Amino acid sequence: MKPADIEAIAYWLAEQGLAGAREDELLRQFCERCVAAGLPLTRAVCFIDTLHPVYEGRAFRWRIEETDEQSFVEYGRTDQGGEAAENWRRTPFFFLLESGGSELRRCLEAGEPADFNMITDAAKDGATDYLAIIHRFPGEGAIGEMDCFYSSWATRTPGGFRDEDIAAIRRLLPSLALAIKCGALGRIAGTLVEVYLGRDPAKRVLEGRIARGIADRISAVLWFSDLHSFTSISDGAEPEQIIPLLNDYADATISAIHDAGGDVLKLIGDGTLAIFKADDPAGACRCALQAEENLRTRERELNTRRTAAGLPVTQVYLGLHIGDVFYGNIGSEERLDFTVIGPAVNEVARIASMGTSVGRSIVISDAFAAAAPETERARLVSVGRYALRGVGRSQELFTLDPGLRS
Repeated sequence: MKPADIEAIAYWLAEQGLAGAREDELLRQFCERCVAAGLPLTRAVCFIDTLHPVYEGRAFRWRIEETDEQSFVEYGRTDQGGEAAENWRRTPFFFLLESGGSELRRCLEAGEPADFNMITDAAKDGATDYLAIIHRFPGEGAIGEMDCFYSSWATRTPGGFRDEDIAAIRRLLPSLALAIKCGALGRIAGTLVEVYLGRDPAKRVLEGRIARGIADRISAVLWFSDLHSFTSISDGAEPEQIIPLLNDYADATISAIHDAGGDVLKLIGDGTLAIFKADDPAGACRCALQAEENLRTRERELNTRRTAAGLPVTQVYLGLHIGDVFYGNIGSEERLDFTVIGPAVNEVARIASMGTSVGRSIVISDAFAAAAPETERARLVSVGRYALRGVGRSQELFTLDPGLRS
């Protein structure tokens, strides 16, 4: 590669990093530009760890010919044993980390050993030379487990990489690592904000709505649910069973809400606060009832599995209400929460707590019943009129007619 080509590609990488280019597309175009400039690449893999509750990181792959291979994969945790951990230990990158090295090269055409799994795969693909490189992120450049950029490069060219090819790769890789790190950091920000705040609040925060005190007055269907007899279950269960139990029922509840178009705003111990924005009140009520139906399907399946495993089971008790709330940033200068506040929020919590008193797993306010579409309203039956603690008016409460349950 000519020095001018190297500088042009490095400049292009800087532009792509600033633009937040998708990592797999960035790698593809980088390799194609390098090949066009005379660098004999035939195969490349890059990966970087991330901050995610499920995945440890993402790997990006390129080959010079078209294949059915995915351009990127998300890989699971390698610090919890099992097959993923064993596969990681057989990589040249694990060897480099353990030995403190930064580069490992195998001139396969010269008979050097294909002594790691990735090198074996490259050799089967006809590679004559293989190079693995780690770029470490020192100090504050590391974010959690995102402390390195890993890459490997292979060629089928007779004689393998020339010295000038290796020099070009070394010159360009810091720019590629930085560009991919930029894309990864943007994705991490989105993931973390969504995981901890919820989908719609995350979108609003990332759009810049982070000033303290900014809140919109919206109409929303409010969902508040918690677990029946959780205190007695936690008192009687083994301590190591409590978190898995909460996770199991939270997964059933949150996925049911998301699948019906709602947004989970807060997890409060065993409780869940969610909203369905009510620009169309009847539609929002229908979505909330669909979420409840989704939940009951998941709950039945979950309880069957947990019972078979000899684990404690419970039931989600739910309150539904509709009303106006303030939706936005509330808190101090040091700690903000993106949530909903207002009398309707207090009211839905009181309504949910009535489930035990009336012996029903779902209790619905009179406002929700009035706003629901006629087809859904026909499924509701009254459970009586109640004065709720902390609510300035008595109201009739409803539940779903057990005889009309599917």
